[in-house]
Amino acid sequence: MPGSYMENNYTNLSGKIISEPKFNHEIYGEGFYIINVEVPRLSDTYDYIPVMFSERLLPLEILEEGKVITIEGQFRSYNNYSSDSNHKLMLLVFARDIVIIDSMEEVKMPNSIYLNGFICKKPIYRTTPFGREIADILLAVNRAYNKSDYIPCIAWGRNARFASHLKVGDNIKVWGRVQSRKYQKKISDDNIEERTAYEISISKMEMNKDNNNTRNNDEEE
Repeated sequence: MPGSYMENNYTNLSGKIISEPKFNHEIYGEGFYIINVEVPRLSDTYDYIPVMFSERLLPLEILEEGKVITIEGQFRSYNNYSSDSNHKLMLLVFARDIVIIDSMEEVKMPNSIYLNGFICKKPIYRTTPFGREIADILLAVNRAYNKSDYIPCIAWGRNARFASHLKVGDNIKVWGRVQSRKYQKKISDDNIEERTAYEISISKMEMNKDNNNTRNNDEEE
């Protein structure tokens, strides 16, 4: 993980490619493409994560549907200027390295992420009808060239209670996994769209002792 910005935001995913590479944009003659990757959960379900990569990383023809890959990179947010999308913000994994592997059997941890960022909205704490505690967190993670990624995170149990006391500007570190979640968006009385949200499901979080008084908290299983 060379460089301080890479150390603020590090993602490792392994899974099966489920879409052909789709062109997204070009910068200074370098093309960037997106594939969708099916990443297994422990509960025998899957997360479906979009992954962006440079055409210089691997030949496009190698990244076929059905291939199993391991990805190292960062979870990023981008403004979405596509005319055929209602999403104003794109959330995806930006690949720094992609390796084709034989099977998922050789992967011990298929989905992990570490972020070091700043609280940019007061966390929203709530409980479900079944009494489970949840907190929604929006984290600003610094990137090179004076940019930041704005990443939604969700905390549970003791982590949610811990998050409810956080203030805007607090610097925290989080560990967890990249999660996809289906939801329905009501467009009008006659039009309901199914969409996919992407967020970080937090398993561990702590205050950054370099910038705050140290407070640690692990998820209550």
